[in-house]
Amino acid sequence: MMKRRINTLLAVLATAALAACANVQNAMPDWMPGSGATRVTLSGANEVPPVTTSGSGSGSFRVGPDGAVSGSVTTTGVSGTAAHIHQGAKGQNGPVIVPLTKNGDTYIAPAAAKFTAAQLQAFKSGNTYVNVHTSQNKGGEVRGQLEP
Repeated sequence: MMKRRINTLLAVLATAALAACANVQNAMPDWMPGSGATRVTLSGANEVPPVTTSGSGSGSFRVGPDGAVSGSVTTTGVSGTAAHIHQGAKGQNGPVIVPLTKNGDTYIAPAAAKFTAAQLQAFKSGNTYVNVHTSQNKGGEVRGQLEP
């Protein structure tokens, strides 16, 4: 009887420990290895076609196993009007899949942002990118490929 109680207690503790580990990754800083964050650097040279600009940007995004998207990018020297995550391979343009919310020079994934299964696969394959649009470059002034 005592052995069964100990085994039950160990099973409960193991389950709690595993659940805690799953949440640790979301609490880790983006720069830390193992955080699950995908860093991105935006430049005009990455746009299709390339754009000559002194503006730039950087940030990070996390994509959960269910496709939930969180994160942001911040720009410098860019008078952005909008920003999005698009589906498209490096060197190709593609459709908007997540519109980002502007807050000054920072563009944030909305709380309910989520990739579909096909979009999640595209992300895992490196076929998504972030770009920031301006009134001078409506197709995008700076861009960075999301490479998990």
